[in-house]
Amino acid sequence: AILTEDPQARVACETSTTTGIIFVFGEITTTAYVDIQKIVRETLREIGYNSSAAGFDADTCAVVVSIKEQSPNIGDGVTAALEIRDGGNVDPFETTGAGDQGMMIGYACNETEELMPAPIMYAQRITRRLADARKSGEVAYLLPDAKSQVTMEYHNGKPTRFEAVVVSAHHRPEATNHQIEQDVKALIRDVVPAEMIDDETKFYINPSGRFEIGGPM
Repeated sequence: AILTEDPQARVACETSTTTGIIFVFGEITTTAYVDIQKIVRETLREIGYNSSAAGFDADTCAVVVSIKEQSPNIGDGVTAALEIRDGGNVDPFETTGAGDQGMMIGYACNETEELMPAPIMYAQRITRRLADARKSGEVAYLLPDAKSQVTMEYHNGKPTRFEAVVVSAHHRPEATNHQIEQDVKALIRDVVPAEMIDDETKFYINPSGRFEIGGPM
């Protein structure tokens, strides 16, 4: 409904349901207005949930909507890709930045003591190190929200080097980008093998720019 009225809208919403109630939550950036409760109830009726005998009643169930505008920090990163912000020449189809970062890990293996693939294991070590530095006051401007993604190069089925490390770290407004980059790189090096980092390893620290707005706000 939103994209019909506003093709440039950004919608990142989820739904969850249990007995007698539906939750709609997430982030939306748009100029359109839609009645979300009305859409939910119409969709339920279309599915066939129109009475308690059907297991759910579109007219009597509770619909809880918790939607906010997308963080301006993330919005800036999506509007202009990192290459654009760095002043590079970019293919017109690649001018829009990514709205998120992620890598799916769905298996156990014997390449680490944790029985997890090395990339996710090191990503977790990095975020734990950030949390420790924040809680101890070692890096006092850090805030709780953070995530990391690690890409590794393999030879003969074994991880041999870090190709890229991405860290997004929530921070207080007074921290400068340079300060954050230097501090986070130092924290990364605390928990990864030095011999697996070389001159070709790429570090992306807060690649969307600023990360002043975070957490479950």
